[in-house]
Amino acid sequence: MKKPLQSKQILRLLFWESTIRCNLACAHCRRIESDEQAHRDLTTEQAKTLIEQLAELGRSQPMMPILVFSGGEPLCREDLFELVKQARSLGITPALATNGTLINTTAAEQIRDSGIARVSVSLDGATAEVHNKLRQLEGSFERAIEGIGYLRDQKVPFQINITLTKHNAGQLEDIYDLAKSLGAVAVHIFMLVPVGCGQSLAETDMLSPEQYEQKMLDICELDGRGELQMKVTCGPHYERVIRQQGLYKSRTEAGHGRGDVPGRSGHGGASKGCLAGLGVLFVGHQGDVFPCGYLPVNCGNVLEEKLSDIWYGSEDLARMRDSSKLEGKCGVCEYKQVCGGCRGRAYAGTGNYMAEEPFCAYVPPEVTR
Repeated sequence: MKKPLQSKQILRLLFWESTIRCNLACAHCRRIESDEQAHRDLTTEQAKTLIEQLAELGRSQPMMPILVFSGGEPLCREDLFELVKQARSLGITPALATNGTLINTTAAEQIRDSGIARVSVSLDGATAEVHNKLRQLEGSFERAIEGIGYLRDQKVPFQINITLTKHNAGQLEDIYDLAKSLGAVAVHIFMLVPVGCGQSLAETDMLSPEQYEQKMLDICELDGRGELQMKVTCGPHYERVIRQQGLYKSRTEAGHGRGDVPGRSGHGGASKGCLAGLGVLFVGHQGDVFPCGYLPVNCGNVLEEKLSDIWYGSEDLARMRDSSKLEGKCGVCEYKQVCGGCRGRAYAGTGNYMAEEPFCAYVPPEVTR
């Protein structure tokens, strides 16, 4: 058993790659394995053990973590709703991350009845032309919109996820407006991290640091409207931008947008940009544990050791939690406590997850002195 290194660290979100199987082949996907590897997915019993371990960890802290059933495409997993039921019975709040194309009336009713708190549906464009190009399947946009309609009919809360690239960045406000018209409770914007299939996409479609900065300002303007909950994932410098733009105080007040932002505030937790290993974990389909789904640093395997031992005892996770260990301009940045830079992009660019964020245009005053 590992000696606890960070006994007070709170796990807020666990993303579980419930299966490697998927009916799409998206250009920016983090997965690199094919459907043929699905036989290596955790079995039902192994998955139940993982959920039990998560509940045990949750009981040792002030809050129970949210469990996001992700993939691949989690609706490809036949025992999905059995596992959701078990999570609910243990006091865990379940959420579902899906491409939406497999949701029909029956699936929407199952999602409603299972008690899934929220469904995230990925839309990588406000039009079929843009979305289908990234999803690499004609008709996927139309099917996702249909799936959202079934969720809405069953009154299942849902959010829209979008991964920003050069290909769709111009449709950001259109996606926001589409989400509103569809009845979404939130828009979560993912900044591309060059891992998995996204490595080849990054060569042609990765936004430059300056373009990222402008998009952060655009998101800030949309966020400031207070109409929808907005969250930026893998864009930790957004925490700097909202403070520079004076939005931080207003967005943390009650009534701004709708719905809770997992991992942000609550139970004494300060707002933080990069949550990899701090408030978030990712468990791969074979049980390997990573700081997040975009940082391929293996911290252990739940088939070999308890999740709590990995969470509290991993030296890699402990290092990521120590902002004094940040290097380059991130190490001297006055916003490092709230931003931290994307550890996944740092690792992809340098092989060192504590290196400076390579896609941040901000230059800290300390660097110019």
